[in-house]
Amino acid sequence: MNVLTLQQELRDFAASIGVDKIGFTTAAPFVDLKHLLKQQQELNYQSGFEEENIELRTEPTLLLEEAASIIAIAVAYPSRMENAPTGKKGARRGIFCRASWGTDYHTVLREKLKEIEGFLVERVPGIKFRSMVDTGELVDRAVAERAGIGWSGKNCSIITPEFGSYVYLGEMITNIPFAPDEAIEDQCGECTLCIDVCPTGAIVQGGQLDSNRCVAFQTQTKGFLPDEFREKIGNRIYGCDTCQTVCPKNKGKKNWLHAAFEPEPELAKPLLAPLLSMTNKEFKSQFGHMSGSWRGKKPIQRNAIIALAHFKEEDAMPQLIDLLTKDERPMIRGTAAWAIGKIAAAEAEEVLLAALQLEQDPDVLNEIDKGLTLLKN
Repeated sequence: MNVLTLQQELRDFAASIGVDKIGFTTAAPFVDLKHLLKQQQELNYQSGFEEENIELRTEPTLLLEEAASIIAIAVAYPSRMENAPTGKKGARRGIFCRASWGTDYHTVLREKLKEIEGFLVERVPGIKFRSMVDTGELVDRAVAERAGIGWSGKNCSIITPEFGSYVYLGEMITNIPFAPDEAIEDQCGECTLCIDVCPTGAIVQGGQLDSNRCVAFQTQTKGFLPDEFREKIGNRIYGCDTCQTVCPKNKGKKNWLHAAFEPEPELAKPLLAPLLSMTNKEFKSQFGHMSGSWRGKKPIQRNAIIALAHFKEEDAMPQLIDLLTKDERPMIRGTAAWAIGKIAAAEAEEVLLAALQLEQDPDVLNEIDKGLTLLKN
């Protein structure tokens, strides 16, 4: 079959299965990206979730020896929620970022890539391919940018003219020599809103992110949250959307296109208090289908405690005291101690002083001291 004919048929097929954008690029090395990634490593700006081997991230032929081109796909996700519940005193709520609403995008995009694989296998004898979504070696944004899906914005997201930056990305390396698409010209211009409003200054400059300072990254860590970020995460329990919500290119982009990504309001903005006593089984049952559950319940519970402290929610004191005195996990006990000091309810000092006498873990003792210090300020 003629490759150009196949390429057009593939575009049509992708649209029929709910792929919102598809683009093609060569399997040539990502030379500029290689330099950027080396700089990121030298500056310690990487999160640790990425593939460490820069060669694997920038040399497609190391992943598929016969690689001739890369297919990039994008699927849009909602930027707004209908019937969003409102938190109030005694019933405070946290929020998952938009990229975690609905069904885990890894699952959805992998299914779409499998359908594309099947489409090509039927038409191309001896086809070879390797598909990936987010957790693969290649840098999704770099592939999408070169394949004409969108441009790489100053907020370090791919921004598409049609859907803004609210898109999930995936790609397939293949030995089929598809014709490459043209990249889209950068349209950020002089705008620096995403840099200006980043809660922690994680966007060092346009297109460069210190991942370790990113609120989205910090909400996914498993240890104690550093003090400087506790005041910044607010009621975010997973992820952060600030650099996307302020982007002018996202204005008016609702993207209510795929039922799989429509948020369940009570899960996307869950009540905080029930999260604190949730078992692993209950957590998996309620949140296991969401991408925001991938790190387990512990970081979510820690963030929920911090969110309750953010609201100074005195109604949460009995639960926080229970966590401080009974929970087996030092990080949860310690965060609860800090939150008790932050909320500063009438019984806070007595509770913390009593815990100080019984606690043996040095990290938790340190958090109790922080809580007592907060009471004095």
